[in-house]
Amino acid sequence: MTRVALLWHMHQPYYEDLVTREHFLPWVRLHALKDYYGMAALLREFPGVRVTFNLVPSLLVQLEAFAENRARDRYLDLSLKPAEDLSEADIAFVRENFFHAQRHRMIYVYPRYRELFDRRALGSFTVDDLRDLQVWHKLAWIDPSYLAGDARVRALVAKARQFSEDDKRVLREVELELLNRVIPEYRHGIARGQVEVSTSPFYHPILPLLCDTDIYLRTHPHSPMPRRRFQHPEDALEQLERAAACHERLFGRRPVGLWPSEGSVSDAMVPLVAQAGFRWMATDEEILANTVGIRFGRDVAGHVDQPERLYAPYRVVAGDGSVSCVFRDHALSDLIGFVYSGWEAAAAARDFAGRLVEAGRRYRAKTGGEDAVIPIILDGENAWEHFEGGGRPFLRALYGEFEANPELTTVTMAEACERPRLTLNGLFPGSWIDANFYIWIGHADDRRGWDQLAAARQMLDQASAADPAARAAAHEEVLIAEGSDWFWWYGDDHSSDHDGEFDDLFRRHLRNAYQFVGHPVPDDLFISNITTAAPADAVQPPAGWVAPVIDGHESGYFEWIGAGVFDAHRTAGAMHQIDAAPPVVDRVRFGFSHDGLCVRVEGPRPLGEQLRAGHQVTLTFLRPEGLRITAMARGSDNGCYVNHDGVRASAATALELLIPLRVLGAAPGQLLSFIVVVQRAGPRGFEAVERHPDRHPIDVQVPGPDYDALHWRA
Repeated sequence: MTRVALLWHMHQPYYEDLVTREHFLPWVRLHALKDYYGMAALLREFPGVRVTFNLVPSLLVQLEAFAENRARDRYLDLSLKPAEDLSEADIAFVRENFFHAQRHRMIYVYPRYRELFDRRALGSFTVDDLRDLQVWHKLAWIDPSYLAGDARVRALVAKARQFSEDDKRVLREVELELLNRVIPEYRHGIARGQVEVSTSPFYHPILPLLCDTDIYLRTHPHSPMPRRRFQHPEDALEQLERAAACHERLFGRRPVGLWPSEGSVSDAMVPLVAQAGFRWMATDEEILANTVGIRFGRDVAGHVDQPERLYAPYRVVAGDGSVSCVFRDHALSDLIGFVYSGWEAAAAARDFAGRLVEAGRRYRAKTGGEDAVIPIILDGENAWEHFEGGGRPFLRALYGEFEANPELTTVTMAEACERPRLTLNGLFPGSWIDANFYIWIGHADDRRGWDQLAAARQMLDQASAADPAARAAAHEEVLIAEGSDWFWWYGDDHSSDHDGEFDDLFRRHLRNAYQFVGHPVPDDLFISNITTAAPADAVQPPAGWVAPVIDGHESGYFEWIGAGVFDAHRTAGAMHQIDAAPPVVDRVRFGFSHDGLCVRVEGPRPLGEQLRAGHQVTLTFLRPEGLRITAMARGSDNGCYVNHDGVRASAATALELLIPLRVLGAAPGQLLSFIVVVQRAGPRGFEAVERHPDRHPIDVQVPGPDYDALHWRA
């Protein structure tokens, strides 16, 4: 007999800002309307099939909030707002964001939705068009069983266009009904004995990196690393224990199984998993191969060459802990995730069942007749957008094959991991992606994020005198920021339409942590970590040497003619102002003289007046990290005080500064990065009121010997 252990991994990061209580992206709610409910409900049709669902707590607690109608996201608010009341900004958002669905399977299958999609770039929408879009944006996500069997949903699909505000209210009733059915449906599956619910660490962090970021050096010994080493195994344990407690509250029992976030494992996390009470976990076949020093090969038909090693549970022993572990068949799992969506459903199911049967036979031939355990583990939500009918025809065909084939039986992961006959003394550190952690710490953007996370975590340790409730809120924000998703979207290997939102959410959670305990927020948390995007058009690089007189005046036409320029008027949201006061800065000029870096800060009012009125201006350097040069008023004249010896500055019409390279610790060819921060005296000292630029810093390279040739002008 071949025992098939199928695990569907259901996951979303934590999208809520704990200060504003806004959920920034709608994916918890939309996937709940279709996959989170429908995947579990479908099993009622196949009582002989047993499945494990891995439900991540960060998903579950957000789902609860939406089901109880106490959570909001902008997508939801604008879907419910009367179409005739939508503002121009609302309409722009709806046109841009209400088509985030798989084009061929979720938009083109509905003629009216496709019509709206095709017209999006051609001109303005009427009020009726906007109302239809409000409906189709949500209707396309409704569970296929509801689309087929619910009279309310069938009526909306049949109507297709010219929806009314009453139609929107009906759809909202369906939405809330579905949201409230998700968690109970899994409880029913558990009670029937068909479903095992496992978990991941609460906010889906990479446990090995929480334990020690230096574990990455095991696979990439020469890689640059974050400047601050992150070592907080206590956070890893808390994420595990809180996940178990969440499941006990929602499902009436503690989970016995764990899918470590991204299948990420190491020796350091094994004792923590055992301490939190988990009896089994799972990861990828490449981890097993690297652990035992082999490579799994496959023949032309895709059959693994060492089934006796792969298709069996192991006991993993590391430190003072042990746990059962299975290793997913990478190739078979990926057939469902990436291949079968283009096949006819029945043919795909037959092919998959045939592969499982043959794999089991090969295992039995190698082991003298023992039952094979074949772990199939993959994403349980995103793949179905690419399948016909939301994947339901394929799943029905697949589950039917499982029930009908005498050589196949489905088991839960807990059943699959019983009585391991093989032992591993430790695990190779890595994830289910290439058996390493490159995606989450290998890019410069990742490393900057880890530096920020480590700094916030250190700040939290030092905030022991803070109000306990405030410190607990800050701690929660740090735990959220430890999640894997923020780092997934950094770098150039993954991208989506929402990279900016993920980056902003990561930094927002860390900013909130500082604010909760009353600590100053580091300036770099207001600047995007994304460096793979094209530089903002608002920043023009220098075109040659500059030769200013540092006097705060426009002393001659040629002083700044070769300077680079940042123009705040050309970038939206450049100001981070705490009130409606006029801006202090609207332009920054920068470049190099033969004496060092020269910066000229200009505004709509003379900068000397602004300094004397209680403002101060700081150049905050991200490269070199930690350097801050602050200019403030000195008396009633045009002079100004600078907090760094060797820096010359003067404030009159503009603020002008000359920073020698020795102050910067910079050499030719080195990249400098800085932002301009305006602060104003307040009840708690100086508080930042503006930052320029607001996303990417001003980058400028120290001139080398060829600078004159590169910038020669006729």
